[in-house]
Amino acid sequence: MTTPLNSFETAGATNLEEAITDAITEARTTCELDGNSANCAVAWDIVEELQAEKADQQQAKSKKTSLENYCDTHPDSVECLIYDV
Repeated sequence: MTTPLNSFETAGATNLEEAITDAITEARTTCELDGNSANCAVAWDIVEELQAEKADQQQAKSKKTSLENYCDTHPDSVECLIYDV
């Protein structure tokens, strides 16, 4: 395999999307050449891991802080007021 999973652990979203696309292409090529071999399974495992990492990163971005949750339920409290200066 030419694209190990470890090289994409710190990649950004764009690089991760490119890595997923490259891994899918490589997995398809590997499976066409080797059929249902161990290399084919490993190639698709890499695709699956990259997609899981992308999903984890998207979920981490959407998490709210405690203050944001509090302000959603109590928008008029002093802590949640936003002043225009």
